[in-house]
Amino acid sequence: MKVFRADLHTHTVLSPCGDLEMSPVNIVRIAKERGVDILGITDHNSTLHAVLIKQLAEKEGIMVMMGAEVTSKEEVHCLCFFETEKLLSEFQTYLDRHLPKILNDTKYFGYQVVVNEEEEIVEEIDYLLLSALNQGIDEIEEKVHSLNGLFIPAHINKSINSVISQLGFLPPDLKVDALEISMHTTKDEFLSKNKYLKAYPFIQSSDAHYIDNIGNVCSRLRMKEASFSEIRMALKGEDGRKIELEKE
Repeated sequence: MKVFRADLHTHTVLSPCGDLEMSPVNIVRIAKERGVDILGITDHNSTLHAVLIKQLAEKEGIMVMMGAEVTSKEEVHCLCFFETEKLLSEFQTYLDRHLPKILNDTKYFGYQVVVNEEEEIVEEIDYLLLSALNQGIDEIEEKVHSLNGLFIPAHINKSINSVISQLGFLPPDLKVDALEISMHTTKDEFLSKNKYLKAYPFIQSSDAHYIDNIGNVCSRLRMKEASFSEIRMALKGEDGRKIELEKE
C-alpha cells in the first residue's frame, strides 16, 4: 500500500468566487509544488474545467478527480465525482437541465470563464453558477450514483451551505460515500457535537478558491494506486485501504 496526499475540493477561475489566478496551468503547478498526489476539481455547478486539468495534471504525475460542487435546492453543497469523461459529460447535461439560467452580475459575483492551456478565454458562462439546482439533495445523490459516481456532502461543519446547517441533520437514508469537513475544524471536534455521525468516513479538503490555499489541508489515502476504484475502496475502508486526515 502507498499513501497518497489528496485535496479533493478545488475551485478554478470558472467559479465566480474563484480567483483569477486559479487557471488550470497555475493549479497544476502549485499542486505539484505542494506535494498533492490527487486533486479534486469541483467548480460550482459546472464540470467544464475538469478534463483540461486532468490532462495537464497527468503530465505531472497528479491524478485528478473530475467533478463539481453542486448546490441542491435546500442550498446544500455536495461534492460529486465521476470516473470517465463520458459520465462527467452526462452529469454536465443534468446540471445544464436543472440549474436556473439567472443572469450573472459580473460586478457583484465576478466573471465565470473557461480558459485553455494558454490561459486564453474560450467561453464565458453568462448565467450564475452559484444558484441552486431545482433538485433536492436526495435527487442529486440518486443521479450521481446512477452514474456510478461518488457523492460527498461538503464542509458539513460550516454554518451555511452544509447539510447540517440547512437540514439540521444528515438524513439517515441519504447514501453518502463520505463526509467532508473544512480546514477550520478537526474530526474529533466535529464529532464531539455530532456523535451520531461517528461511523461515517471523513475527508478534509482545502476548498481552495485562491492559489495559495491549494494543499493547505489534505486527506491521506492509503491504497495500492491512485485510481477512482481504489479511492472508492479507501472510502469504504476495504482490504486494508483507509483514509487519514492530516489535521487530526
